[in-house]
Amino acid sequence: MKDLIKDMERYAEVNNVPIIERDSIEFIRKYIELNNVKKILELGTAIGYSAILMATVSDDVEVTTIERDDKKYREAVKNVNACGLDKRIEIVFNDALDVNLAGHKYDLIFIDAAKGQYIKFFEKFENYLNPGGVIITDNIKFHGLVENKDKIESKNVLGLVTKIEKYIEFLKENDEYTTKFYDIGDGLSVSFRKNDEKIKNID
Repeated sequence: MKDLIKDMERYAEVNNVPIIERDSIEFIRKYIELNNVKKILELGTAIGYSAILMATVSDDVEVTTIERDDKKYREAVKNVNACGLDKRIEIVFNDALDVNLAGHKYDLIFIDAAKGQYIKFFEKFENYLNPGGVIITDNIKFHGLVENKDKIESKNVLGLVTKIEKYIEFLKENDEYTTKFYDIGDGLSVSFRKNDEKIKNID
């Protein structure tokens, strides 16, 4: 397993595939373990790196992960099969905003897909959150550019960073959720319903 993870890290670097930073996935793995998380929904599979690392926290963790890019989807299927996790990781080939998960509920929803759609993702998928569940979002700092907008030269990147800023404001102003922000990896947000404040195993 360790060799496969290292191979995936190398593949991501060579092929310029963004995968979650190690500090961030370790934070999430710890959260899964401490809070007895069993059902996970991930938006943005990429090559299956984070899904595999989340699923291997415990033998009874199940992950549903959604990917819209054909090449990444096929690479993820290959990696999940190589780990022997195809029974516990379901990869859905589709745009997350088009997926219907009626009847399913999750303990943890991990948002790591198109940055410009974060608010839409949150608003759609919060409906699939179990009581006591949590929504974790990656790339809140976006390579440090959210705090250094004056250094951005690309209009497209500036547009993305502006959307991430709007998402951060959306989280802060959301009356139904408490959100904690963590300066880990590329920045993480952890959101849970205000009536679920009993969750203590986050820090």
